[in-house]
Amino acid sequence: MSETIPIITVENLTTRYGNKTIFKNVEFSIYPGEIFMITGVSGCGKTTLLNNMIGLLEAYSGSIKIDGDDITSSSENKKLSILRKIGVLYQGSALFGSMSLLKNVSLPLEELTELPPDAISIIAHNKLKMVGLESFCDYMPAEISGGMQKRTAIARAMVLDPKILFLDEPSAGLDPSTSAELDQIIMNLSKTLGITFVIISHDLSSIYNIGQRVIFLHQGEILAEGDPKILQKDKDLTVERFFNRESVS
Repeated sequence: MSETIPIITVENLTTRYGNKTIFKNVEFSIYPGEIFMITGVSGCGKTTLLNNMIGLLEAYSGSIKIDGDDITSSSENKKLSILRKIGVLYQGSALFGSMSLLKNVSLPLEELTELPPDAISIIAHNKLKMVGLESFCDYMPAEISGGMQKRTAIARAMVLDPKILFLDEPSAGLDPSTSAELDQIIMNLSKTLGITFVIISHDLSSIYNIGQRVIFLHQGEILAEGDPKILQKDKDLTVERFFNRESVS
């Protein structure tokens, strides 16, 4: 990473559901062009943290700065401008079943820009080409595989040219081969476009394949941070067991 100024900074973040604290005083930074992974056992708060970062869930306290702007204290208009800098792939892909792949990818451009239809079609075609689906523009989501649906959702998330892509469990429900193909697409996009990826995942194969840095959430805090391969030999037994695919209490 050539730049040293973080593109995302999370400081003293505390999130609660009612009286239950999900995590407390969480802090980390993410740098431009990085493939940053967030992991931990089920129920540790990974998706909650993602929802805080993309503005879907209000934090109890702390700050989240995206490209220098604090999304936790911004006005609604300012928050919308911040959110234009990000794209999101939800775990279930969230494609519209009644629309073709091209129409699914075109939709954000139709809703959020004043581009003419011809320009929208060209851009959407290009994004589908980036994920290897240029020959499937007229297909419906039900006519393609789960892995192809994920790739379509990534194309849609990229269509407004965001600086940051948030992916929620992108390999969930995929076989190992398809998951590896998706990992390769993520790496290619990172290298060619310089997109910053923030990926929620418990898939250790994917974490080892593409994760440049990872944080491990456990019992409301970040228990470890760093290169996932190095964390296999972490001095904390809980961390070591998780990254070696052993039971974590």
